[in-house]
This record gives sequence, C-alpha cells and structure tokens, in this order.
Amino acid sequence: MSDEHDDSDAPAEAEEKQEHGAGLADIRPKFKGSGKGFATGVEDRDDRDFDVVVIGTGPGGEGAAMQAVKLGKRVAVCEKYARVGGGCTHWGTIPSKALRFAINQVTEAAQMAVVRKNCGNVSASFPELRASAAGVIDRQVAMRRTFYDRNGVTLLAGHARFTGMHEFAVTSENGHETRYTSDAFVVAVGSRPFRPENIDFSHPRIFDSDTILSLEETPMSITIYGAGVIGCEYASMFRNLGCKVNLVNTRDKLLEFLDDEIIDALAYHLRDRGVVIRHRESIEHAEGQDDGVVLHLKSGKKLKSDILLWAAGRSGNTESLGLDQLEIEPNRRGQIEVDENLRTKHKHVYAVGDVIGYPSLASAAYVQGRYASMHLIEGREDRTALKDIPTGIYTSPEISSVGQTERELTEANVPYEVGQSMFKHLARAQIAGTPVGMLKLLFHRETREILGIHCFGRSASEIVHIGQAIMAQPKGRNTIDYFVNTTFNYPTMAEAYRVAALNGYNRLF
Repeated sequence: MSDEHDDSDAPAEAEEKQEHGAGLADIRPKFKGSGKGFATGVEDRDDRDFDVVVIGTGPGGEGAAMQAVKLGKRVAVCEKYARVGGGCTHWGTIPSKALRFAINQVTEAAQMAVVRKNCGNVSASFPELRASAAGVIDRQVAMRRTFYDRNGVTLLAGHARFTGMHEFAVTSENGHETRYTSDAFVVAVGSRPFRPENIDFSHPRIFDSDTILSLEETPMSITIYGAGVIGCEYASMFRNLGCKVNLVNTRDKLLEFLDDEIIDALAYHLRDRGVVIRHRESIEHAEGQDDGVVLHLKSGKKLKSDILLWAAGRSGNTESLGLDQLEIEPNRRGQIEVDENLRTKHKHVYAVGDVIGYPSLASAAYVQGRYASMHLIEGREDRTALKDIPTGIYTSPEISSVGQTERELTEANVPYEVGQSMFKHLARAQIAGTPVGMLKLLFHRETREILGIHCFGRSASEIVHIGQAIMAQPKGRNTIDYFVNTTFNYPTMAEAYRVAALNGYNRLF
C-alpha cells in the first residue's frame, strides 16, 4: 500500500476530498425514520436492513465490526461456520501456536537434566499435544462471541453472498435463505491453503496447513513443500518432535522478505537441528503410497517420507461470494484488489485481511478492519497503523522484525549503521538456557533515528515491540539515544536494547 500523494494540483485534491472525505453520507439518500447512522435508501424492513455488514468473523471482520458499532452504526456480521473466530481461531494462528507452545514445553522439559534424572524420558504424541489447543480455541470463541453480544452486533449465521450492489443473501445450514440489505460492506472472508489439482489431498498421508491439525499419530518423517512462514514454522515444530524433516523451498532463500542476516541465522539453526533444506526446487508430482508419500521434483530428485505437508500458498475464500454481482473479479488466487484505503472499485465495499493478500497476518487484519470502518464511516485517512506492521514468525527460535532491512536501506542509499546484541552474552538468556539469538538495530548514521528492528531468538515477537514503540515516536525522539540513556531491569531480555544501542553508537565517528 502506498501513501504517496501529489499536492501540486490543488483542484484535483479538493475534488478527491469531496468524493471520499464525507464517508457514507454521500453514497445513498438518508433513510427516513431510521434515526440510526447513514442511509439504506430502501424501504424499512424491520431488522433486515443494516448500515454496515461485515462478512467473516476472523480478526479483520471483528476489527471492522467493533469499530463500526463504536461509531454508532447498525452492524451485522455474517459467519458461515457454527462458531465465530474465522480460520485464525479454528485452523490457523491459535491452534498452531498452542500446538507449538505444547511442543516447546515438552522439548524443554526433556532437555532439562533434573527432569531426566527424576522423571526419565519426557515425550508426548502429536494428538496429545494437539489436544491442548482445544481448550484455548473454546475460550477464544466464547470471549469473541461476547464482543458481538455486548456491543449489539447482529450475528447472521450462514453463508453470505452478494445478490446486488446493496443486497445480500444468507443461507443457513438447513438451506434456508434470507435476504437483507445494507449501505456498505466489509469483506473479511479470509483464505485457505492453495490446493493444486495435481495433488491428491484425499490421500490419508497428504495434508495442508488446515488438515495437518487432524494428524492422528506422530510421523517418523515429513516432507514440507513450501518454505514460507507456515512451512518454516511446521518444520521447526516437527523437528522438535524428533521427526526427520525435508523442507522444500521453491525460492533461493528462506523468507526472502526478512533481513539477510536473520535469514542466514534461521537457515543455520534449522540445519543445525537436522532439518534438510532444499532450495530452488519445484514439484513434478506427489505419489501417495500405503507406507508414505514420494515427492517427485522437476530436478529429478525423489523424497520419500511418512507424510507430505503442502504449504505453498493460499487462496482467498471468494469463489461463492457472489462478487460477479458487484462486477468485482478476484485474481487467480481468489484475492480482491483494493486501493490504499482498502476500498474495492465500489466506494461502499471494502476488503481486509488475508482475502487481499500481503501481509496476511492476523495482527494486520485486525488493524485493517478498524481502518476500513473509520474510512468508510468518517472518511479518516490516517494510515499510520497500516505502516510498519511487525512480523512475527513462530519458528524455533522465533523471529520478529519491524521497519526496513539492510538490503532495502542499501538499495535506497540510506547511510545507516548497525547495533547488535547477541543473546548468549545476556545474563537472562544464560539463566534461562536460551542463548541462541540476537537483536539488531538499524539506525541513521547522522540522525540516529531507528530505521529497522530485527530479532531472532526466544520471545522475539515480544521483544520487538519495545523498539517499535520508540521507532514510532516523533522525529527527534525515535533514536537509539533512548536505549543508551535508559536503565533496564537486570537481568532481562529487554536490556538487549541497551547493549545493541551502545554497540551501534560505538561504531559512529
């Protein structure tokens, strides 16, 4: 998304503000007798007309719905599944991170000498570890359902599809269809794993990132095709379970959007743990057998393992949404194109979250949902929250970053310097027995403004937010000087910022 604009043409700018700045007040005539929000422009049909309808109850849908109702609008959300929360809660972020936490707990316990001495070998099967996620999911669903109930958001249960520019239908599980109208829409239907036609996903040994959570036993070996965020995360998890792991990457490097030093660190530690990484490979076909799966690569290689996890790409859930009624055509991956304000080709229809593609993060989706409702209703265009969204990758150890990478700064000819702190030198990391990792600060040589923060190691996704808070401060207050002059508790992981800042400061001359 771009924030660039040209102020040289004042009349054009005024015209743009006239079109978008007033929000929904411009879109349709006022609804007489409504007394609520902006207009539907149709005959009042009791409870069947809404100001804003959100399709999907994942992070993006929840953010949009909560913001819209807080701004005084009559809001409904549509959810085709029995429980709210979307893919994030039921198949993605929550269950996979709960599973990772359980695996890490068992792994760490098994490595502790005192535990081995007193308890013997510590182990758990994949189904046992997966079961620990069920309680978390139930609590998440119950909590999120109360958000809608407390705020008076109408929940429409069933599959929603557009039937006109301001009309939609909801089909319940029993096939009953009800039609409604709304002034505006926020599409937050999420995504699912991309499934190519030449892969037999009905085979009991072939999985994607949704179905892998139903695995009934711990495999001895696994091949993961696709080394994006999901592929790398599951490679770490299964290796921590003691599985032999083949990680097949179609690109030159792992997670190329990260800083090069972090990429190299991740690749080193995965290999050090025993993960076999194969770069620049592409699939010919997958052969499911009774005792495993053989992955045939175009390079001529053949990889056999107990199971295959397909983790190459995702598709937007748009195929039965009725977008043709709006003359909106998704791309080949089912994603909807939006402008810098998350608006489609129609000024009353927005889209947020995974269905619009990058960055495809739950955290980003929630922020996008809130922004979409604010722009839709009030015309607000403060995109601060949409910029510098931190990345959290839950490999072992985990990775998190915000801001620019060394590669980007070099290409932009920005004079920057680097400050580093190795976790093995921190007392807290030594005490916890987690010495693997580092914190890296990139800052401007002349102004000392923080330009990027990159962290690799335990609790990286938490540690990064300390630096993010300073980086977001006004000019002059967003420098490494804050960390140089601040007292940190000792011993803590947070003091990595002081060490890194001093390390970088000493490079200046």
